[in-house]
Amino acid sequence: MPHVDPARLVELALGNDAAHDDAGALQHVAACGRCREELHLMTRVVMAARGVEEPDLPTPPPARVWQSIAQGLAEEAAEPATPPPDHGDGPPPPIPAARDHTRGRSPARGALTLALVLAAGVAVARYRRRRSR
Repeated sequence: MPHVDPARLVELALGNDAAHDDAGALQHVAACGRCREELHLMTRVVMAARGVEEPDLPTPPPARVWQSIAQGLAEEAAEPATPPPDHGDGPPPPIPAARDHTRGRSPARGALTLALVLAAGVAVARYRRRRSR
């Protein structure tokens, strides 16, 4: 018997309207330890999410954080790109790494972190807007 589709397990965990295949899915979950554990974990996540209150939500970072990010990006953009010198027949010298303001982390990781922070901020703003209605 195939395992219950993860999307179906999510619907069961959320307690959404029952469909015609719920009886078969529930029978499978009762017999299958893997699906039973998945449903248990998803149900715990749903219960935790439903218990979230406004004080539990992250707060936006202080303005100085955004100012520091903007300053770092402006400094990077202002640095002139100089081609490496030609050393004749030998191997080319290593290309210097891009200037990084995150203490040893790659610039791509910093951009990803910024994108995640911005996405979290948008999610919090939408949540607060929905909650205030």
